Amino acid sequence: MGKVLVSVDDGLLKRIDRAVKSRGLTRSAYLSQLAESDLSRDRGPGQTPTARAALRKLDRLVAGAPAGDSTAAVRAARDAR
Repeated sequence: MGKVLVSVDDGLLKRIDRAVKSRGLTRSAYLSQLAESDLSRDRGPGQTPTARAALRKLDRLVAGAPAGDSTAAVRAARDAR
């Protein structure tokens, strides 16, 4: 497990300490939970099975086309039918 040293405003640290005391946590556990919660909300491309399937389909569609040339990819897919 990694360790970090962070600087926190004194007022915020007091609020954190009150929160950890009321929850029976350590500062580390509390801040880890906050980070995990925040990062789990960041859902970028490919986070769901449906999105991954759509991205794979797009990858197949543009495979072999010159970078940035979507017209060539569409033509190649049309001509391959």
